[in-house]
Order: sequence, then C-alpha cells, then structure tokens
Amino acid sequence: MGCVSAAGRNPEEHLRSLNGRPVPCGPVPAETFATSLTFPVFSAPDEPLPSPTPDYPRLGQIAADLGPTARLALRAALQALVRSGIEPADLRKKRVGICLGTTVGCAFNDEDYYRAWRQGAHPPLDPVRRYLRNNISAILQEILGVSGPSLVVTNACASGTDALGIAGNWLRSGRCDLAIAGGADALSRITCNGFAALQLTDSAPCRPFNQNRQGLNLGEGAAVLILENESSAHRARRRPIGWLRGYGCAADAWHPTAPHPEGRGLQAAITAALKDAMIPNRKQIAMINGHGTATPSNDLAETSALAAIFTLDYRPPLISTKSLTGHTLGAAGAIEAVFTLLALQNETVSGTRRCRQPDPAFPYRPLTENEQVPLTGRIGLSQSLAFGGGNSCLVLEAAP
Repeated sequence: MGCVSAAGRNPEEHLRSLNGRPVPCGPVPAETFATSLTFPVFSAPDEPLPSPTPDYPRLGQIAADLGPTARLALRAALQALVRSGIEPADLRKKRVGICLGTTVGCAFNDEDYYRAWRQGAHPPLDPVRRYLRNNISAILQEILGVSGPSLVVTNACASGTDALGIAGNWLRSGRCDLAIAGGADALSRITCNGFAALQLTDSAPCRPFNQNRQGLNLGEGAAVLILENESSAHRARRRPIGWLRGYGCAADAWHPTAPHPEGRGLQAAITAALKDAMIPNRKQIAMINGHGTATPSNDLAETSALAAIFTLDYRPPLISTKSLTGHTLGAAGAIEAVFTLLALQNETVSGTRRCRQPDPAFPYRPLTENEQVPLTGRIGLSQSLAFGGGNSCLVLEAAP
C-alpha cells in the first residue's frame, strides 16, 4: 500500500501519526488557492514526482500536465507498486484493473479559465484540454503501460471504499489478475466554499465524536492498495500484508446531505460486508475505523448504527482518523483502510485525537484521545458515509 496525506508521506509516517505524532492543521497554503475563509485544513506535503525511467518512459511527458488530484494518486500508486515488489515488466504481462475513487478529481482546478471566459476574454484552451485528460485511472493505466478494466468511482465520500470493494469483486470474478485500487482528492476552493456554505466546517481542528464537536476540516491525500488473489501471490512468493475479506454498500434514500438518524443504510452495509466476509461471529471484529467526520449528525447516526449491530456484551474499539487527515472526500475510504490495516498490524489502537469527552447522547462509546487498547484480533471494519445517503464498509484482516 501507498499513502500520502497530512498525516504522512508513507504508511510508516501514518502509523507514527496514529500513535501520537503531531499533525499540522492550518490555513490553506497560499500556493494551493487564495481564499478569504479562515477554516483550517489538513494539507498534504508536496513532493516532486519521480523522474522518468525505462520502466515508465511516459511518466515525464504525462506528469507535466497533471492536476493536483492526479499527482496525489500517482504518488500513492507508484509508492504501493514499489512496496509490492512487482516488477514493471511482470506487471505488463497481467490483466491489471485500476479502480480509483475521487469527488473533486480535476473538475475544480480551472477556475481562472472560466472566470476569464465569462468576462468576455478568449483564454487559451489549455485548462480545458488538461481537464479532459485528467481521468485518474486512465492516466495511471497509460503511465504504467497496462491493460485491463479501468474505472473512476464518484460516489461522494464513500468513493475510496467503493473503489476497493469493486476491485476486490473484479478479482473474485476473474476480470483481472491484479488490481490497483484506492482514492485521491486534492483541496479545492469550490469544495471549501461549499462545505462552509453548508455550515459543516469547524473553525478549529476537528473533534470527531467529541461532545462539543462543531464540524469537519477538509483535507487532501491519496491511498492506493495493490490487490491480488492469494493463490497468485503465493505462486510468486509475495507475502500479503493483509486481506480484503468483505465489502458491503447500501443507501439511506433519506436526504441529499444528511445521514439517516439511525444509520439504517450503514447498518445494512455493515451486515452485507460481514456476510460477504463470512464472519457470523461479530466478536471476531477487533476494531472499527469509523467515518467520524465530527459533524453532529454524522457522528450520532454512525454510533446509532453501530449500537444496533454490536450488542452491549461486545463492542469493538471505535475511532476516527479524520482528526489526523481531515475529511479527504473521495480519498477518505482508502486512507482509512490503510490506517485500519496499520492498527491491526500494530495490535493496538489509540483513541481519536481531540476526542476528550464523548457525546453522552451516543449509544456507542468511542475511544478517547488518552486511551490506547490492545486489539483482541486482526480483523477490523473501515466504513464510509456519503452525501446522497451512500454507505460502504470493508472488512479487513492484517496478516500475522
């Protein structure tokens, strides 16, 4: 797996952040975009893309014209491929599926062109051409020189989770030999303005599950996981870091932006994921990485759904890692899948940063900032709730 966000430039840095390393949250960097809004954000550290190599001769030509979301996706994907140990020449012998989730994509990065056009100017068409070329899955397919199914998932904030679930289903059904899956989203002025207009943003670093939570902070990042059937990995002597055991999704059909108050769609998604993973005993779940946006409605609906799934005799530790990354939109589900695997590998989990006094209205109590507990197993849930009533859940298991 590869991962880039405010919490780190790779999985090891993300684990250190999960275990207490400070993560900056502050004003939108001036080089990202100009804004009069004062809401803080979690911005990812910028790094240059790798230089072109004989393995990826098209990298330089294509990378020069990439938007910020595509650059994040490419950084995470190349990082994951290097860590997988799969040689580029061997990769091209396989049917490689690429499934990436995003919401912002590249659609909101050409404001200067459209502003000039609306004012009667005739600006060069370069931004429009760049927009048309910035399909993140197609870009990655071209740079890697691979063929196979290619899909961009835009299911709001569940996009990254859905991309991983879809890629897993491709492998099960034989549509590809290997899958590159995850999500990416960059900060955008339009998105920041939109969430501010919905009054969902906090003027301080967000406090998921806390009693006095005021809303979310936006973030940016990307995470990509390399998925392969276990039999294929075994033949190639590749040791997996874990397994995608199950996937489920369901809709609330309740409200354009708010979740169902009882989290009915999330209940259905979790139930479907557990069934897909063939886990009848819910005590096998060692932890839950919640969506945990820090908005009043999300956190209450999410804990209500979990209380309906897990009875009082056994409730796995519940955390939110958005206090380390902000809400990275289409990347969130993929980044949180990485965090979940890291915690399961580490066999301990720390409570949610800045959750010091959980809301007493919650029917399911999350871990607080000063709590760290050993995990009783190596299987966890990573779940996402999306605008439009989308709910998605992954069952992940870390290898011993």
